[in-house]
Amino acid sequence: MPALLAAALAGCASLSGAHPGGVTVTAATAITPAPSWTPQTTSFYRGGPVSVPLCRVEGVIEGNIGFELWLPATWNGRLLGAGVGGDAGVYNYTDMSRRVGEGFATVTTDSGHKVTRARWMADPKARVDYEHRAIHLTAVVAKALAAKFYGRTVDKSYFTGCSGGGRQALKQMQNYPGDYDGVIAGAPGPYMPLQSVRMLWFALQQKWTPAGALSDADWALYESKATAACDAQDGVTDGIISNPLACKFRTATLLCKPGQTEGCLTAPKLRMLDLIRAPMRDEAGRAMDGGLFPGVRTRPGPPSPLLRAMWADGVYDDANWNEDSFQRSRDLLAANRRMPELRADKVAIAPFIRAGGKAILYQGWADPSTNAGPTIDYYAALARANGGLAKLDDHVRLFMAPGMYHCARGPGADQFGASGQTSWPGDPSRDVLWSLIHWVEQGQAPARLTATKLQEGRETFTRTLCPYPQAARWDGKGPADAASSYRCVIDPALVKYMGRKTLVGS
Repeated sequence: MPALLAAALAGCASLSGAHPGGVTVTAATAITPAPSWTPQTTSFYRGGPVSVPLCRVEGVIEGNIGFELWLPATWNGRLLGAGVGGDAGVYNYTDMSRRVGEGFATVTTDSGHKVTRARWMADPKARVDYEHRAIHLTAVVAKALAAKFYGRTVDKSYFTGCSGGGRQALKQMQNYPGDYDGVIAGAPGPYMPLQSVRMLWFALQQKWTPAGALSDADWALYESKATAACDAQDGVTDGIISNPLACKFRTATLLCKPGQTEGCLTAPKLRMLDLIRAPMRDEAGRAMDGGLFPGVRTRPGPPSPLLRAMWADGVYDDANWNEDSFQRSRDLLAANRRMPELRADKVAIAPFIRAGGKAILYQGWADPSTNAGPTIDYYAALARANGGLAKLDDHVRLFMAPGMYHCARGPGADQFGASGQTSWPGDPSRDVLWSLIHWVEQGQAPARLTATKLQEGRETFTRTLCPYPQAARWDGKGPADAASSYRCVIDPALVKYMGRKTLVGS
């Protein structure tokens, strides 16, 4: 090992042991890849090969909050927090392994429990750590350990996450404005308890009405027909609905004709489709949400285990809880009482703004899990509470990705350097993390992003993503598959939608 490299990693082992704040570093290992090292995990967040020397710090906070911190020998002075989605319990090796090679000290946390722990949500401490505390405490510890290792403080800190990781990013902005200078929140589901009510309620509807249960093929049929009807509205026929708000599609056209058994929906399935697409109603018939945008599919099948655990363990602490007893209004109130910090729709972010914080939100228009409407609603509520869109725009921007599903995938261009995605190191035009860095450190607000579609490792097309309420418009001249042929213009439909009364914060 070269002398300079050995010197850079010499202090690694000294990080082991007890630290203030109930922190224990259980292992601090110098990693010298030859030629690369890949962290081992069975989780969704698989790491890629790491080719730079680093100090791998493994530890625990307060006995239950696990974390990993990777400190590269060649450091760019920045800390990057990597969020985790779903019910957490794992580490985000994907973003860590991708960004540590760019010089970032990277950190992640399991949010206060292990994925193998049964009924962890019944534990009050594990619950509140999952809601917000674990991410905050991990940021504090990471900065302290980085300063000890490098002999100087972190210059700037950033956080990236999608889905549950996006919710974590919002919580950092809302609750702990001093932790990160900039955050990236993808598909964050700002009012997750309400989103969870929707998902569980309509899964139960299909369980109770088997003849109306929609399969993945049924959703694919609806999506393809709606897309065919609305695809060309933006002047480009590419299999993508650029703005679902402008899409008008009659689901009645999907009804099977007498004798037809393929390429259509039976009457019970059509009724179920229309029920799920419409705003969810409470027991008194009042709308609880805004429903789904045209052409947006959702998750088929029975209720997911996470949804059941939320009420069985988190709300009622009853392993034998009967999901058939679920009631929309009652159980939403119960979830909000039991886990008040699970929702991430606070609009009082003045401390974050005063500190110079910057946030980039992004959302797939076609997201079937954390739907696009609530994210736009939250952004609109932020604008109303913080001096209007023009002022908010100086600190928080929202980018909508046409045809993108949950965090990635879908027919649209879905790779732009966000959590779990391919990165373009140092390129703020194609990589949202570097766009955020340029905003924080150089005052260059992101006016557009280039999203890329990769298929089998090959770039097939690019698209321009614009800050809401702007949308990309083809210039009518250049190649329709190139982002350079699109410009960002104000979309009246997006302005109108943003101005409507929303349910956020209710």
